[in-house]
Amino acid sequence: MASKILIVEDNLMNRALFRVVLLSYGFEIVEAENGAEGVKAAREQRPDLILMDLQMPVMNGYEAAKILRDEPTTSKIPLVVVTAFAMNGDREKVLASGFDRYISKPFIGAELSKIIRELLATGQRSE
Repeated sequence: MASKILIVEDNLMNRALFRVVLLSYGFEIVEAENGAEGVKAAREQRPDLILMDLQMPVMNGYEAAKILRDEPTTSKIPLVVVTAFAMNGDREKVLASGFDRYISKPFIGAELSKIIRELLATGQRSE
């Protein structure tokens, strides 16, 4: 059975790009347009991994990550941020807020797939 990846991204073009890349690597996809929808989808769909943007309407990635990490049913799901934030210190701030990995946009499909497979192989998020 294919691993289920939840994409939480407000930009339609970025979601489409994620979808094409991840489907080409054999992953099952669930999508959400903002952090609030992402939290709801994670609770209902129980994905194997979540890819999330930081800047989104309704609820940003930091807020969504905190909720997901605080809930027993979602706390062990690997959480990967994919963001355009690439300033000095952003990576450390993101990782300190509960994300397992940081990927800057634009990303390389093969690298994204490699990171996803590494996290899925561990069976749970790194601590």
